[in-house]
Amino acid sequence: MSQSFTYQVSPMRVVFGIGTIASLKDELERLGIKRALVLASRRQQSELGDLAALAGDRMAGLFDGAVVHTPVAVTERAMQVVRALKPDGVVAIGAGAATGLSQAIALRTDLPQLIVPTSYAGSEMTPVLGETVDGVKTTQSSPKILPEAVIYDVNLTVSIPGRFSATSGLNAIAHAAEALYARDGNPITSLMAEEAIAKLASSLPEVIARLRDLEARSDALYGAWLCAVCLGTVGMALHHKLCHTVGALFDLPHAETHAVLLPHTIAYNTPAAPEAIGRAAEALGTADAAIGLFDLSARLGAPRSLAEIGMPEDGIARAAALAIKNPYWNPRPIEESGIRDLLRRAWAGAKPRAG
Repeated sequence: MSQSFTYQVSPMRVVFGIGTIASLKDELERLGIKRALVLASRRQQSELGDLAALAGDRMAGLFDGAVVHTPVAVTERAMQVVRALKPDGVVAIGAGAATGLSQAIALRTDLPQLIVPTSYAGSEMTPVLGETVDGVKTTQSSPKILPEAVIYDVNLTVSIPGRFSATSGLNAIAHAAEALYARDGNPITSLMAEEAIAKLASSLPEVIARLRDLEARSDALYGAWLCAVCLGTVGMALHHKLCHTVGALFDLPHAETHAVLLPHTIAYNTPAAPEAIGRAAEALGTADAAIGLFDLSARLGAPRSLAEIGMPEDGIARAAALAIKNPYWNPRPIEESGIRDLLRRAWAGAKPRAG
């Protein structure tokens, strides 16, 4: 079978393992950062202890005000600190909020970034930043947004609560599942996507059963990293468009929205991309990817209906109408009646079906 594709790799160093936070000083040295602005929440600081010692005295100061959805007002406060301290690099330790703030600072200053993620969100692997002004989120892409280095330390994920581990993991699986049928997909990304889905599907139930199991946590973080690489390499389709639409319209929690919608968006696209979605089913160890994901959500105790995460029933038609405006490319045409049916099933927590 002959195939044509383009595969672009982002220049980035990744350090993965258990206890890898100990290499923070060495990684700062490698990047030539002598005075880092560290972004870390108070909880992160108390867990890690003496950050200045960890950074080998390569720390100019600290900012602990990162907020989800990267509000520009918060970024402006952080930029005042940047102007006052004149750091030569940024270190972000935390979940999506810390990563987003680091990327927003880098976009404005082009300072080198070292990111230490503590969730499965994956935005550290993408050159895309979403910023919020007055509740409206806009995204942009730039090579400046990508960090120069990322340290994944399994120990830092042990304190993620069970429910958030489940929804954050399902959010990650969505990145890999959509990569399998992306318009700009390629065989390398597809291999990573399959491995990512398989690792997360097998490890997440173990993580939920034993939150402090380092082996399960290691597999989950490895899977999440691969999902993030997929997200940063190829384009998004219906699933991400729908999550952005519904999430913004009703102010729904990000990871939970992904978790609820994923089985339904995969079911919608299965008739149009049977081979690609068949690979996802194989990775899940099931005959039907959509049902497999729906069942996995149940095993993990994740929410399975939009109603339970705060979407009103009378919002279904409004969301469907909005979702078909400026749609992302998708293997199956995005039709309002089909999307309305999809959302109705997702709202009620019904089993997914192609419709």
